[in-house]
Amino acid sequence: MSIIKKMTDEYEDYLHDESRTGGGHADSISFPKSEEEVIAVMKECATSGTEVTVQGGRTGLTAAAVPCGGHLMNLSRMNNIGEISQTREKDEANGKAEPEFSIKTQPGVLLEELTKHLQTEKPGWFFAPDPTETTADTGGIIACNASGARTFRYGTVRDHVSAIRAVLADGEVLAMRRGENFAEGRTLELTSESGRHYCVKLPRYKMPDVTKNTSGYFVKDDMDAIDLFIGSNGTLGIVTEAELELTKKPKFDCGLMFFFSSEEKAIDFTAALRDSDIKPASIEYFDEGSLGILEERRKTDPDYSYIKEVPEGMRAAIFSELHENSEDGLYDKLEQASEMAEGCGGDADDIWVADTPGAMKNMIDFRHAVPSSVNALIDERKKEHPAIAKLGTDMSVPGSRLKDVFKMYRTGLAEQGFESATWGHIGNGHVHVNILPRDEEEFAREHELQAEWAREIVEMGGAVSAEHGVGKNKAFMLKIMYGEDGIEQMRQLKKTLDPLQLLCPGNLFDKE
Repeated sequence: MSIIKKMTDEYEDYLHDESRTGGGHADSISFPKSEEEVIAVMKECATSGTEVTVQGGRTGLTAAAVPCGGHLMNLSRMNNIGEISQTREKDEANGKAEPEFSIKTQPGVLLEELTKHLQTEKPGWFFAPDPTETTADTGGIIACNASGARTFRYGTVRDHVSAIRAVLADGEVLAMRRGENFAEGRTLELTSESGRHYCVKLPRYKMPDVTKNTSGYFVKDDMDAIDLFIGSNGTLGIVTEAELELTKKPKFDCGLMFFFSSEEKAIDFTAALRDSDIKPASIEYFDEGSLGILEERRKTDPDYSYIKEVPEGMRAAIFSELHENSEDGLYDKLEQASEMAEGCGGDADDIWVADTPGAMKNMIDFRHAVPSSVNALIDERKKEHPAIAKLGTDMSVPGSRLKDVFKMYRTGLAEQGFESATWGHIGNGHVHVNILPRDEEEFAREHELQAEWAREIVEMGGAVSAEHGVGKNKAFMLKIMYGEDGIEQMRQLKKTLDPLQLLCPGNLFDKE
């Protein structure tokens, strides 16, 4: 019996995601609970030539989960957490290597559920990537190669996925384990569990030299097969199981908040901290606009009364987490970072230190309160101008171009007269510039500026999407980044695995 159901008003919520993109529609919907049910649905859709949009928690910001007809497959009920396995024995010969562990999950497992599970079943170990949205699911974070604050030290989700199982558009299953199947140059041979063979010609474009990039298919010479599917926005296969590598927690950690009287001083400190031997887990930025909006919210909204007051006259802040395995080492790094901040013009009298679990939670809450206060501001403006929405960038550049990209942002915002708030992962050359329109006229001009920035980012050797993926809303920027030829090469790759172009149409590029 098919689990496919006719689309009715009962499922209206599943036509949207956090991008708040309208126009989603589908003819049918399914909620598979197992890989076998995913295979059955895909075979049925392949037989009828029905397009399939795949979604999970719908926390994405690029409309990747918004259907444009056909069938809608929601994976939220595939939420089982599997076994924890030891992946490497301790090297008794030298006694230095620690055992490593991994955990299996279905794609509908939320990050917050995974965290709670590990706290109980494997205390002392954690999933190191730190995507900000804890209600995102593992399938989604693999689909867009998500990352977050701790990417500076621990890398992106791709760096922590050791195996996946993926159902293709024809219902065939690929089982891929890192280190087992590599391309020869730009040719990748894949074989399904039933023995079906696929010869994949990888695109010839060169990936930008940045630490965070989710712009299109990840390709390079002699690459590992698993990396092609991570970050592919669901267009190549449906991940039904993943094996995630776990990292041993540091014995000691603390959070630091440094304040500066100018953005330039904060950028100088970022460069110094990034290139030092401190090796922080994160280097996060908040500009004058974001701090000002948060401070105003703190004064007027009781829900934000717990937020600590920003020191007067400070126009920028850097938040950093330190992870060390000795207490002396932690406080040595803390002192070194503080001296470095003071040398770059930081306010030595107003460095916030969080070295207890409660204090660390308060500092993390401060970090999360910045975007929530900006969202609250936009929600208030939407009461008078319902058509408006904030536009947040997600572009990254090489570290050497950090000052250039900030100059680009500030010049464009000033020329257009836009209000904005900027925060994010400055240590990775990646910040989110949020344009805050005051009316429909300003809102209409936002996308023109975003396209202009995308062209300049590409010229700097950067990526148009750093951690949110491309989905449908950023497909025009992917074309700016790789050109028509690069897009066509991606399309031909997809057609090798999905000849009818059924999976997630509109994500990355339009259907031919």
